[in-house]
Amino acid sequence: MNQLDIFAQNAEVFIGAETLKEKLEAGKQLRVKLGVDPTRPDLTFGHMVVFNKLRQFQDAGHKAVLIIGDFTACIGDPSGRSALRPVLSREEVLENAKSYLNQAFKVLNEEQTEVHYNSEWFGKMSFADLLDLARKMTVARMLERDDFAKRYAEKTPISIVEFLYPLVQGYDSIMVESDVELGGTDQLFNNLVGRDLQRDAGQSGQAVLTMPLLVGLDGEKKMSKSYGNYIAFNDSPRDMFGKIMSISDETMWKYYQYLMLYTPEQIARIKNEHPMKCKKDLACLMVARFYGVDVGKAELANFEKVFSKNEVPDDMPEFKWSDLTANAEDTLINVMSATKLFPSKKEVRRLIEQGAVKMNSEKISDVFASMSTPSEPVVLQAGKRIFFKVIP
Repeated sequence: MNQLDIFAQNAEVFIGAETLKEKLEAGKQLRVKLGVDPTRPDLTFGHMVVFNKLRQFQDAGHKAVLIIGDFTACIGDPSGRSALRPVLSREEVLENAKSYLNQAFKVLNEEQTEVHYNSEWFGKMSFADLLDLARKMTVARMLERDDFAKRYAEKTPISIVEFLYPLVQGYDSIMVESDVELGGTDQLFNNLVGRDLQRDAGQSGQAVLTMPLLVGLDGEKKMSKSYGNYIAFNDSPRDMFGKIMSISDETMWKYYQYLMLYTPEQIARIKNEHPMKCKKDLACLMVARFYGVDVGKAELANFEKVFSKNEVPDDMPEFKWSDLTANAEDTLINVMSATKLFPSKKEVRRLIEQGAVKMNSEKISDVFASMSTPSEPVVLQAGKRIFFKVIP
């Protein structure tokens, strides 16, 4: 398989392949750009689809140019949104950016990665420079974007700042002189703006390669922290394994394709096996990729112990009653929420209402249920993955 075929694997759109072929035949080391806005502290498996593609370029000997959008994150990328994204403070953005590189290098080769923060150039840009950049785009061209066109037709406000976002992202391409820009399908318009701006600046317009948006745990919407249907790079091995086991069989094959980069032929072969085995293998492989083979095998063994043999895990966290509440008796919702194992009391209430909470193997469905100071350890289970003990 030649390089272009490898790069085209799983791609939804590949523009500029012929120019890229000429550069490869000339022996050029490609500069492959990927920008991420640190709007949240964690990368998800949705990001992994495009990170895998960037790693393929690296494995072929090319340079990854990773742009941390500390400037653009303060604007808010409107791609795929029906309203303006919340604006983050610079302090929030920088805090989120701290963990991005450590997470990125779980997939990327650090030695083959060039990192830039786009405040490097935008922090020096004058208002006159910004106006000059704004002249490169017309309102009619901007309204070609589906999300902008829909909002305009629905009379939903679109701020001038949002109109500037594709130009600002495109300007990054000029500054790093990228030969290729990667992104999800929702980034196609922005990436093409970068291609046009490069040509206007006398550079060779970058090739544009967009990847499909990974479906989330619900099997319907794209994976997103906003939808709560995500798996994060920083999830614990147990959570990562359990979340993968919760996906549908149909979604599982997409994960094999986009996360493990299995070819259609490889997927066709393993489809002959039992779906449960395939899902366990996928979960084991993904945990192993982030935490090592031994950890992947350990989580597989734990899963089979808990779910196949209906046993409880040996290494569940323990919480002292006095650390959870100052009362001799308290509501179960308060006690569970105090463990910080759940995002909110609302989520605890939802689990109880759905009958997903057990105390010493007995199902609890009363949201007003209470607990008293235990005289011996009490095992609580929430859903399929969360087990913990409350001790005296």
